[in-house]
Amino acid sequence: MGKRYPNHRLVKIHRSYTVEEVAGLFSIHKNTVRNWIKSGLATIDRKRPALIQGSVLVDFLQKRRTKNKQTCKPGELYCVRCRMPRPAAGDMADYSPDSEKTGNLTAICPVCDTIMNRRVNLAKISEVSGNIDITFPEELRHIVDSEKPSVNCDLK
Repeated sequence: MGKRYPNHRLVKIHRSYTVEEVAGLFSIHKNTVRNWIKSGLATIDRKRPALIQGSVLVDFLQKRRTKNKQTCKPGELYCVRCRMPRPAAGDMADYSPDSEKTGNLTAICPVCDTIMNRRVNLAKISEVSGNIDITFPEELRHIVDSEKPSVNCDLK
């Protein structure tokens, strides 16, 4: 199991928490909270029990979450196996729409040969694509668009 970031929205910013209360709030071990204190989570004072201000805890968790965040530049998609943004292999990607305005870009990672993904807005696809050649799906022909629309065309 990979890293799991606790939901900072569960913390009440005007409240003080003990180590055990923080551990219970996020369903984690109390030694994890003690390790956070050793790595920079500030306590109210040096006395026991160690009290942590809610607003300080929220700031600590948000900084911890954004520290490892990597944004994709134009022409890059995120590879989950490599855990970093990479350019598409062969500079090719496929677009699969989810709605009228948004969809997913899918490509192959040039390093580990797994599928990479990137969520994209169709209006901003030219900014995101960089030098990638994007393949858009062809729409299926509807029966109304044919010259002689007939449901029974196979029964001639």
